[in-house]
Amino acid sequence: MLKYLIKRLIISFFVLFGVSISIFYLINKQPGNPYLHMINPGVPPEIVKKKLIELGYYDPFFIKYVKWLQRVIFLDLGYSIKYSEKVTKVIASRLGNTFILMGTSLFLSSISGIFLGVVSAIKKNTVIDEIITVLSFAGLSIPTFFVSLLLIKVFSYDLRLFPASGMYDSINGSEGITVFYNLFRHMILPTTVLAIMQSVIFIRYTRSAVIEQMSKEYMMTAMAKGLTFKRAVFGHALKNALLPIITVFFLQLPTIFSGALITETVFVWPGIGRLGYEAISNRDYPLIMGILTVTAIIIILSNLFADIFYMKIDKRIKLQ
Repeated sequence: MLKYLIKRLIISFFVLFGVSISIFYLINKQPGNPYLHMINPGVPPEIVKKKLIELGYYDPFFIKYVKWLQRVIFLDLGYSIKYSEKVTKVIASRLGNTFILMGTSLFLSSISGIFLGVVSAIKKNTVIDEIITVLSFAGLSIPTFFVSLLLIKVFSYDLRLFPASGMYDSINGSEGITVFYNLFRHMILPTTVLAIMQSVIFIRYTRSAVIEQMSKEYMMTAMAKGLTFKRAVFGHALKNALLPIITVFFLQLPTIFSGALITETVFVWPGIGRLGYEAISNRDYPLIMGILTVTAIIIILSNLFADIFYMKIDKRIKLQ
């Protein structure tokens, strides 16, 4: 197992290296000068050019990349043009807010999606199965921003039950248990949107995996020994169907992380998604590269954790 993990870590390192080159190349090939809005129009052009030379703006691509990679190795992603702070500090200030949405929505979507997927498999070709299938396809088809705006319209403006934007409401206070209640009310709508959009993925994969396992001979053997059909499904079929479900679970981590761009922008949630939107709007190239690099690391770690869980669940993979 240790050799396998070392091999995976080496592969992940080279993948991350290739991704870093792609990120740096694409960002630095964008037209225009991202520093122009920071410069007073009255500053003489020769002084501006001298300052840009000091910043390395006119350096060859390879030199720029090597300098940037040297800083990244020591966890220095440069300075944000918009915020005039270290990129790592800016990202760290928003990362926790995104993880709050990610963790809650991923937990809700996985539990509800797996349960409905199993129910759909058990009730195959029935009215219940058709209803769940139609709802899941609708969830895949409807854009995230439309669901977000619809929930805001109904629950924020019509019913006035939940806030439409932000993370806290300063009017209601920010001390003691009020903070958690305030946060809870603000995160209900964006969490619901992410949970709805992700649960449909779990439903489709769980249904397919469980139906495949239900046709295996060991299911007949389990029921021949006295187990009911539902107990055989939840006790045996679901366990053997976990590999594709685990794949979906860990792939949803980067999906939610990157997909939060739309949700956080609509709900003005101060997370990584909203930060990415602000960085793109202000052409803050160091911050954009920092966000993309962090996202790439999360994707690679998600795949690595998925492989580890494979070996824990299916011993055949460990033997191979």
